[in-house]
Amino acid sequence: MSRFRSESRRVSIAGAVALGLVLTGCSGGGGGNGGGGGGSDTLVAYTGQSGDYQINFNPYSPTVIDGPGTIFEPLFFYNIARKGKPKPRLGTAFSWNKKGTELSITLRSDAKWSDGQKFTADDVVFTLDMIRKNPGMNGAGYDGTAEAVDATHVKITFDKPSFSDGPQILGKSWIVPKHIWSKMAKPAEDVVKKPVGTGPFKLGEFKPQAFTLVANKDYYGGAPALKKVRFVALSGNQSATDALKAGQIDWFTGPVPDIKNIDKNYPGYKAITVPMNQMALFTCSSTALGCTGPQTDPAVRKAIYYALDRTQLNALAFEHTASEISPGFALPERDKTVLSSKLTDRTAPMEPNAQKAADLLKRAGYAKGSDGIYAKDGKKLALTVKVVSGWTDYITAVNTMAEQLKKAGIKLTAQQVSWNEWSDARGRGEYQLLIDSLNQGPAADPYYLYSYSFSSKTTAPVGKTANPNFARFKSAKVDDSLNALKAIDPQDTAARQPYYDTIQAEIEKAMPYIPILTGGTTSEYNARKFTGWPTQDNLYAFPAVWGRPDYSQIYMTLKPAK
Repeated sequence: MSRFRSESRRVSIAGAVALGLVLTGCSGGGGGNGGGGGGSDTLVAYTGQSGDYQINFNPYSPTVIDGPGTIFEPLFFYNIARKGKPKPRLGTAFSWNKKGTELSITLRSDAKWSDGQKFTADDVVFTLDMIRKNPGMNGAGYDGTAEAVDATHVKITFDKPSFSDGPQILGKSWIVPKHIWSKMAKPAEDVVKKPVGTGPFKLGEFKPQAFTLVANKDYYGGAPALKKVRFVALSGNQSATDALKAGQIDWFTGPVPDIKNIDKNYPGYKAITVPMNQMALFTCSSTALGCTGPQTDPAVRKAIYYALDRTQLNALAFEHTASEISPGFALPERDKTVLSSKLTDRTAPMEPNAQKAADLLKRAGYAKGSDGIYAKDGKKLALTVKVVSGWTDYITAVNTMAEQLKKAGIKLTAQQVSWNEWSDARGRGEYQLLIDSLNQGPAADPYYLYSYSFSSKTTAPVGKTANPNFARFKSAKVDDSLNALKAIDPQDTAARQPYYDTIQAEIEKAMPYIPILTGGTTSEYNARKFTGWPTQDNLYAFPAVWGRPDYSQIYMTLKPAK
């Protein structure tokens, strides 16, 4: 999943009802005035959901509302914020053969499903086979063959060296119970209302305005000290800000006014910012796969890229918490050693270049009309961008971009929709432009973002669900480079770099995702009620309330303050 953020310019009925639930119905675990006192074992979280929740705990569905990491576990936990060794979850050890064609995994023997049945290697093999057979679930193009050696050992073989598949298989495959999922007709699409997992939490109560996870008392790692997590739906960021001020939500990832003075404005709360989310205008880019509209022309995409005033966007929409972004989509700080010298722009220009945008459009056959908007073949250069109602930072960004692009002769119209409608349109490619951020993948390595969002294996024709190459981008050079990277030991950086150079250059040339900025992911959390939050000195997990499975590591670490 991509990130979730939210706010709304209009308070929906569902949001108003949900806010009422938070302010009046969560006194037993929803915080207290002024940041709440110690001793509560229930955390109230707001992920950015605007409007009612639609129940679905299928971890492989694009409309899943929760479950990855909390209910359904991976084999290991990889920290995408810091490089380091993965931590055991359902697995305890793993190793590759020298060629990278065989991955051996040792599983824990003391895990069981929340319905009481024992977890075994058969569940892992079933899950991996299911992923391989269902393109809609196979976001990384997994093509291995898994077999159960015995109840606690699995061996996965590959036709070709596949070192780079490791973190995806081990860290982002949500293991499901064979005895239940083998009876599902369409596991990539079926709605799961009663999830059965091995994780530290189970589903408690579900209502459209809020649902609760409860600690799994039979969890092999011991029941978490945090006994309940209550996820609420609000009307957006302003409602979240109001609830923070009232001490009625405990964790929110998103913008709040005057973030630098969090201690003063929100007594009892702290904030942490991590540069991770590469924000972009997603484009339905491929006419061959059914995309229509002016955004299918790379010249239009590049003209938008050069017309953006990123310094202004950072100030108006993101309170200066964002930073530079590379058009090759390697993180400028975390991935600076692989940032390609072959790029025209190593980082996107922070100031607009109106002349370059105009030259691109003119060469593509566009001419500016009397109204100042470019047109071609009698059709104005007008585009619609979908944004979730309630995502105030993104709504502000889109409205700001609309003003900036108008000066460049491009008409941009924001279309605010519900998260469910936005998610469905993104998956099916039924949009021109859409604002979101790219998924960093299971480990601190840009390979995974590339294999997710730029591989032809992870896309689909318009009307069918892509996962997660939502831009419908295809490049033989990128595919070949990804295949080559799979065969190289990740420690051999010199051998990998030429393929990173190719990928980044091809991405910049085609620009199916128009880079905006690297979002500084900021979370506000109740430090008075709970201890054990990640800090810059101890960034043991990516601290975003919508980060999966990272948030499950945080929930397992938190303890009620005394």
